[in-house]
Amino acid sequence: MPKFKASSEHTRNVLRELHKHYPDSECALIHQNPLQLLVATMLSAQCTDVLVNQVTPLLFRKFPDAYALAGASIEDIETSIQRVNYFHTKAKHIKEAAQIILDEHDGNVPDTMEELVKLPGVARKTANVVLGNGYGKPEGIVVDTHVQRLSLRMGFTTNKTPTTIEADLMEQVPKGRWVLLSHQLIDHGRAICKARRPLCDQCPVEEICPKIGV
Repeated sequence: MPKFKASSEHTRNVLRELHKHYPDSECALIHQNPLQLLVATMLSAQCTDVLVNQVTPLLFRKFPDAYALAGASIEDIETSIQRVNYFHTKAKHIKEAAQIILDEHDGNVPDTMEELVKLPGVARKTANVVLGNGYGKPEGIVVDTHVQRLSLRMGFTTNKTPTTIEADLMEQVPKGRWVLLSHQLIDHGRAICKARRPLCDQCPVEEICPKIGV
C-alpha cells in the first residue's frame, strides 16, 4: 500500500476541525513568566504536566527568580522537586541554567533558539515551548509523544523522529498556527486519539483521517 501523503487541502481540513473543537487550547504548564515556563518544561521531561503543576508552586515560591535559583543548593532544589522523575539531574540543570541566565543574560531567559539550547538540560523541544509560549516567537513546533503519534496517524508525516516530524509539520502548517497546533494535537491526543485505544467513533476528524497505524 502506498504511503499516505497529506495534501494541502487535507492539512487545511484537519486544522479547521481541530480549531473547531479545541479553539482555546493552551500550554498546560502553569507559569507566570518565561523563567517559570523554562523550569516547568525542564521538569516535564518524562513526567506528566499534572505532576509538574503540583510541584512548581512551592518551587517558585522558594526560588522566585534566577538569582534565587542560582544561589540555592542543589539539595534545596531537589527537596522541592523530588516527586518528579530524574529530579537529581533536573535540579543540577536548573541551578546551572539559572547561573548562566544570571551571568550572561542579566537574569532574563534568552529569547533566541541559539542561546536557549546552550542552557543545560534544554534542547530544541524545550526551547520551542519557551519561545512560542513565553515570548510569542514561534521558531518551530513542539513535538511531544502526542504530536508525534497524531502526526503519523493523520498523515502529516511518515517520519518517526521528532526533528523530522517537526520539519514536515512546519512545511505544511502556516507559521501563525505552529504554537496553537501543538496544544490542539496534545489536547486531542489526550482526549480522543489515545495511544492504545483511539476513540475514532468520537473523533471530529474521523471522516478525513487516514488512520495510519490504527
